[in-house]
Amino acid sequence: MRRETNNDRQQRLFVTGLLISAVVGALIGLLWPLWFPADSACETTIPAEVHGTARLVSRQEGVMSGIAVFEAAFAAQNPTIRVLATIKDGERFEAGQTLAEVEGSVRDLLTAERVALNFAQRMCGIATMTAAFVKAADEAVETTDYRKPRTYARTRIVDTRKTTPGLRPFEKYAVTCGGGHNHRYGLSDAVMVKDNHLAALAEQGIDMAGAIRHIREQVGHTTHIEVEVDRLEQIKAALEGGADTIMLDNFSLEDTRKGVDLIAGNAIVEASGNMTLERIPQVAATGVDVISVGALTHSVSSIDLGLDWN
Repeated sequence: MRRETNNDRQQRLFVTGLLISAVVGALIGLLWPLWFPADSACETTIPAEVHGTARLVSRQEGVMSGIAVFEAAFAAQNPTIRVLATIKDGERFEAGQTLAEVEGSVRDLLTAERVALNFAQRMCGIATMTAAFVKAADEAVETTDYRKPRTYARTRIVDTRKTTPGLRPFEKYAVTCGGGHNHRYGLSDAVMVKDNHLAALAEQGIDMAGAIRHIREQVGHTTHIEVEVDRLEQIKAALEGGADTIMLDNFSLEDTRKGVDLIAGNAIVEASGNMTLERIPQVAATGVDVISVGALTHSVSSIDLGLDWN
């Protein structure tokens, strides 16, 4: 039996992707009425011809993200609804500020209101939390033991794949609105070698350096390879294998600093694990290039937004 080549695999994944897209498209068509069902209260209390206006108002300060999604939610219900945004994604807002005005059929405005608010509230929450982490990382320059990262002008805050099922594109976009950067979108974006992968290769007699070289032979020349290490002793093998990024997982501050010295600019240095807002300035001061924070999407609080009627 002929061994599957990398081109065969890419073609198989492409065809599989087309099939998945077709199935998802069909499911969306079937589920759309569930997302925007008839509003019994509106239909029994508000005449169809009644039009009105309302304002999207913030109840607390934050960073905007998802204004186009807010607009699209209303357009999906009724394309004639007019949305006039008074703020752009990435801009800060204060409590009580009007972020957008909507005008159209009152029935349709009320029917789509919650879906529109849910998206905007969560995306603003992610952008706001990300902005706080980015600010904390920037504050590292004020510490006495600050060391500048070697790859970027400043330490980057990045997200992870720990996103809400079905909402990854929205949540990762919100991270960028807050000044953060995106890690992988999916498993195929890069090779991330973790302890389980190394354990599986070790059973075949392949060590970490050999594992990285083995992977390099299987992937295209543009594919990025990241290796997770949980102790300093593994860094030498990761460098010998030619890893593009080395993730220091759950390292102490002292060991993180030592790890940065050992890597010495020969790979991108990522710090990960238990990253709280309070720890960020200290971790950034060690000279790491990237800090990945899963909490940006899996532990975020939505920003309180409301639709106030004129």
